[in-house]
Amino acid sequence: MSESTTVIKGGTVVDQNGSRRADVVVSDEGTIVAVGEGLDGDRTLDATDCVVSPGFVDLHVHLRQPGKEEAETIETGARGAALGGFTSVIAMPNTTPAMDCASVVREVIDLAADTICDVRPSAAITVGRDGESLSPMAELVKLGVRLFTDDGTGVQDDRLMRTALEYAGSLAHLSGGQPIVLAQHCEVNALSEGTFMHEGEWSSRLGIPGQPAESEELMVMRDIALARLTGTRVHFQHMSTAGSVAMIRAAKDAGLPVTAEAATHHFCLTDACCADYDPLYKVHPPLRTDADVAAVKEGLADGTIDAIATDHAPHTPQDKERTFADAPPGMLGLETAFAIANTHLEMPIEDLLAAMSWRPAAIAGIQDQHGGPVVVGGAANLAVVDPNTTWTVSGAAMASRSTNTPYEGVTVRGRARHTILRGEAVVIDGEAQR
Repeated sequence: MSESTTVIKGGTVVDQNGSRRADVVVSDEGTIVAVGEGLDGDRTLDATDCVVSPGFVDLHVHLRQPGKEEAETIETGARGAALGGFTSVIAMPNTTPAMDCASVVREVIDLAADTICDVRPSAAITVGRDGESLSPMAELVKLGVRLFTDDGTGVQDDRLMRTALEYAGSLAHLSGGQPIVLAQHCEVNALSEGTFMHEGEWSSRLGIPGQPAESEELMVMRDIALARLTGTRVHFQHMSTAGSVAMIRAAKDAGLPVTAEAATHHFCLTDACCADYDPLYKVHPPLRTDADVAAVKEGLADGTIDAIATDHAPHTPQDKERTFADAPPGMLGLETAFAIANTHLEMPIEDLLAAMSWRPAAIAGIQDQHGGPVVVGGAANLAVVDPNTTWTVSGAAMASRSTNTPYEGVTVRGRARHTILRGEAVVIDGEAQR
């Protein structure tokens, strides 16, 4: 059968090579076949007033399957991701059972095989994410895992974390030379146990036990030291405090192998949002102060924080509508990520897209397929976004099985219009095609 093509027409291409006006032609075999002006194809996607970018990559999503399919499935999460402009997401391992062995990782790979977003499994650093013994990393690397994390809990034992880093550093021969990354949820349990929000003025006013910033910062400090000791890359997840940003900046200035992400809610919401005891604003790590939000924004602007992630964490209404103390932490994020970043960050579009596409792709080790420049022969995994359109967020209108968005009823600016995965237009004019 002859190759069929789609032309993305009238947009501005923005990638690692800069910005230029160009049409982009992709084949249904998954490659970019032409980039230039005045191009045609068998089908046309209108990109007038839009930006054509390498597809977004989310380093941090909770898709709940296996175990909590009532809140989300890999299929519904992938659909939400595609609607948000993502062509690949990294699924966190805190499922039930945990993604700590080959059988569960294979299950996730199989469930994701025909979704409209490329779902890549991470795996747990420790068995059961219990912090006591290491998972079979070598076996999991052979299955394609490139990022390990006990997300939801930090590895508390210093010696075990050092051993995990040394082990990961020895496995590049199993991944074609691609570094294996350990991603850390930085939280010292001794300081955070029994807490439900940030420790500060608002926790005192509300009488809610608070988690100090130092709970995060002490583990950031430790893992920077362990990265220096072992030479293995550490990726810091959902950084939320000014102190963490400052330490990561200094570590990068010293040439240490560290990267970091910030979740969208940590640069646009503060602990003051908890004033009405609404569990929608309960998240882990907690929303912090205005000063912390400003520091996270500065870290993104100067490149200290490499990537924007969502920490997409769906929960059923029955779970999320409990009391503030009893409700699980977490918020939806996939369909609103670009809009929130575009609305709240004073960053050039080139820098914003770098933080949502090619930099997270490189951290995840998938830059050969996602986040690459828009050039002939490149992978046809693309996001077409309208940075100026405005819309109002509705949890009920999202693809997720859950509705726990903290932005309900908020008007935001910027939205994914089309998403192309392996040459297929899986989202057209904001509508998922399957």
